[in-house]
Amino acid sequence: MKPLLRLQLQVLDAPAGVTLMLQRGAHELVPPVAFPGGMLLFEVLAAVSYPKEEEAPRLGGPAVHGPVQGRFLYVNAGTYAGQADSGWSRRAKVPLPALTRELVEQALAKPDLTLQARIQGRAGDGGPACASVKLLDAGWTLAPAWPVPAALGDTDLRGN
Repeated sequence: MKPLLRLQLQVLDAPAGVTLMLQRGAHELVPPVAFPGGMLLFEVLAAVSYPKEEEAPRLGGPAVHGPVQGRFLYVNAGTYAGQADSGWSRRAKVPLPALTRELVEQALAKPDLTLQARIQGRAGDGGPACASVKLLDAGWTLAPAWPVPAALGDTDLRGN
């Protein structure tokens, strides 16, 4: 079994009244955990493989999309997130990091650590973020995990 790397994506300042969901696979939608102050948190586990012909570890799994050299997460908004009455139909493409074996091993060694990134949830036109988005701050960094309610459970995170 491939090791699973915990990823947490924080979405800041998403437009009120617009549903956001993380896309897993072709059609499954995963809701965020909402925190006071309007921050939304998505958490997924990405499978880590170590292809012999490549130096860097490779991420995969149901929530990971795109070609090997350009993996990303999709954050869907409005009708793409299942909100039938929304005036918005958007999807943000959140780039995943290029990883070193050392960083992956550090993250896997401590279950209370995760790779975290933050994005702006609102586009320049005031609607939900869309297209390729920029990561805030230093991008994906190793950090203590934000608590996620037990109701989400391991089954939801692993994509089973």
